[in-house]
Amino acid sequence: MKNLSLTCLLMVIIFGCKSKNETPAERIPPVIAPFSNVDTLAINDWWNREENPIINLKVSRDSVVAFGIYTVSNKTLKLSAQLYPLYPEETREVRLEIQEGFVWKEIQTQNVNDLGWSATFKIKNWNDTKDWKYRIRHGENSLYEGLIRKNPKGKDQISLAALSCNSNQDRGSRENYVRNINHQNPDLIFFAGDQSYDHTEHTAAWLKFGLQFRETFRNRPAISIPDDHDIGQGNLWGENGKKSIEKGSNDGGYTYHPEYVKMVERCQTSHLPDPYDSTLIEQGIGVYYTSLYWGDVDFAILEDRKFKSGPNGKIPQQGPRPDHIRNPDYDPNSIDIPGLKLLGDRQLKFLDDWGGTNSNAIKVVLSQTGFCGGAHIHGQKENRLHADLDSNGWPQTGRNKALEKIKKANAVHIAGDQHLATIIKQGINEYGDGPWSFIVPAIVNDYYSRWWWPEDEKAGENPNKNTTLPWTGDYLDGFNNKISMMAYVNPESNSKGGGYGLIRFNKNEQTATFECWPRYADVTKESAQQFEGWPMTVSIK
Repeated sequence: MKNLSLTCLLMVIIFGCKSKNETPAERIPPVIAPFSNVDTLAINDWWNREENPIINLKVSRDSVVAFGIYTVSNKTLKLSAQLYPLYPEETREVRLEIQEGFVWKEIQTQNVNDLGWSATFKIKNWNDTKDWKYRIRHGENSLYEGLIRKNPKGKDQISLAALSCNSNQDRGSRENYVRNINHQNPDLIFFAGDQSYDHTEHTAAWLKFGLQFRETFRNRPAISIPDDHDIGQGNLWGENGKKSIEKGSNDGGYTYHPEYVKMVERCQTSHLPDPYDSTLIEQGIGVYYTSLYWGDVDFAILEDRKFKSGPNGKIPQQGPRPDHIRNPDYDPNSIDIPGLKLLGDRQLKFLDDWGGTNSNAIKVVLSQTGFCGGAHIHGQKENRLHADLDSNGWPQTGRNKALEKIKKANAVHIAGDQHLATIIKQGINEYGDGPWSFIVPAIVNDYYSRWWWPEDEKAGENPNKNTTLPWTGDYLDGFNNKISMMAYVNPESNSKGGGYGLIRFNKNEQTATFECWPRYADVTKESAQQFEGWPMTVSIK
């Protein structure tokens, strides 16, 4: 009898432990992705994938909430919860809680989408007059906490940190950026695109980006917009959503499955204010261009490549690729033909309407890239391009239409993409009659650098006398657009030209101060210095 009791006890222990730790014999994904050649690490039976160089997706189940990212505008909170992939047996429900006094209160639940593993909360009539602690919860034990800041509209100065181009050639932790940005404590942060360079594995790369930067946006609002690398392309001419069939996508449109594109945009932009006009484009792809009003600063958020025409088959080819012009003697008018689009009619109408509202506010346009050709050399010193059609200097008519709207709104323009920080006073009809533009440097600039390096190595007319940089002043870019180069950061500079921008908007003086900080600077030290040519203060009036 004693031996029987011991046997039974042993069986209980064995089977009890097995029951507790055993995974289901056969896991069946509840959602099968409509694509098979992209996002393979995070779709379908993702748990059967081998280890990968991007990020470990098989985290402990008390860590499945990776991060949250949010905006508040016009008393509406939009917040996206980003999760690691879930097993079939796990709940898809995720909860948003806020702290009232000493009590946590659940205010909304949402379901996670198995494509991209994100969920978005939208809370109207948000009380933006105070700080709110929030947390995102999944299951019993997984949570992510942060702070939803009060509207800083009472401040005389509103600051924006701006970053782009998070190359996967360096998968480090970005601790310098986190330390510096949190020390400078901007009111808002802007990621201008290319948060992911792992073209066909966006979910894993987006999670990696979140781990790198979440301490910069855990406690402040953040704007993120995807660019070409995020949706898996080296370049993007969206052409209203058509399907691209040419290598390099220079015929216009999207290379990968529309559901993959929609997944990328959902993960990166669904926390933005609702689109100005949510009408879908071709292939059922959505839009996200919108405005955000925060701290009495009015931000227009553009999709400057979604409607842009592709060059292949539309203009005479002037180099080895349809998008690269190497012939300096070509006629720029030959490529600015009727019918070509840049922002497209829908976004031009948006800029018109946006420019006519909140007329007393400082106006800022945020986009993926600059509205001119701001680089002469691409990738390596011997690769000089006369003009690059990936830039928004082309088509010239579309470029001028966009700049006219931005100038009419008395707005400044902030963007990324170029791996080359610049301050440019745009010219439309004459030098200097357009808006100011600050293109921020790449987060990682060790991989594909660009140079501002005029072939004659001469300064232009009206050079910037407040800098030792040799090539400033009035120039024509490769499209014959008029630009006034005020400052630039070539890759021989500190941190190989990598870093970030900080823009301080002074509401009383109606000015913007552009700051440009090297990646390896330590702004907590008094000795920290910006790149040569910065800071620069410009009038917004």
